[in-house]
Amino acid sequence: MSDSINGSIDLPDPRLAPEDFDLIALGYVDSSGNELTSDPLPEWPVLTRFGSKWSSEVLIAAYQRGMFPMPFEIDGGTFTIGWWSPQPRAIFIPETFIPSRSLRKSMKNFSFSVNQDFTGVMKACANPERPQGWINEKVIESFTQLHIQGLAHSVEVKNLDGDLVGGLYGVEVGGVFAGESMFHTQRDASKAALVHLTQIMSFGSGRIIDTQWMTQHLESLGAIEIARNAYCDLVKSLQDMPSAFTAQNLTLQRRRYL
Repeated sequence: MSDSINGSIDLPDPRLAPEDFDLIALGYVDSSGNELTSDPLPEWPVLTRFGSKWSSEVLIAAYQRGMFPMPFEIDGGTFTIGWWSPQPRAIFIPETFIPSRSLRKSMKNFSFSVNQDFTGVMKACANPERPQGWINEKVIESFTQLHIQGLAHSVEVKNLDGDLVGGLYGVEVGGVFAGESMFHTQRDASKAALVHLTQIMSFGSGRIIDTQWMTQHLESLGAIEIARNAYCDLVKSLQDMPSAFTAQNLTLQRRRYL
């Protein structure tokens, strides 16, 4: 079920998981430093020692296999890391994304930047007042390290007064942008961030934007579903694509709004 690089990476291949399992693996060590025990050990989700820590190495290895993390509560406020790969998977095809007329009109009320306030976007996405919030300080710290390494990116949306009113962030793995979270405090601001992201990811052909699970909202914006195995195959096949977040490409996107 799992693979190993130099005997250390024991993350499973999501393509081998039963179709009714979205939770593919759990960190073997919980937030209190205790090892999870079960007799017998479950076949799925797989317990992973490597996947027990929030580190850049672990995060990238998981994204390269088609998984993403969220804290998973075991009991009584004790957590470990859950590694997820939904079946089916929701994605956007950037070059076929067509914003509605009303959304295009709304975009005139915003200005856009990229990677200028990554932490600010993450903290806004982590607002504890949001339902089902899971982004804690450890998560922010881990993804910020990926950002420093040039592997995680943010799109910031500001209103005409210069206030941050929307945005999104995620991890780029070759030709895949794995979207993690988005927020808005002004109508259409998060949708506008998505439009800007699709324009960035239209650099070259064949790129995709991962949006994890399908929702009615994402479907209304044009997201489609593909099988988990197809998604994991795409992630693998697109890993060698150059980054879409180059200075030249980002400059071209800024000019679209001048």
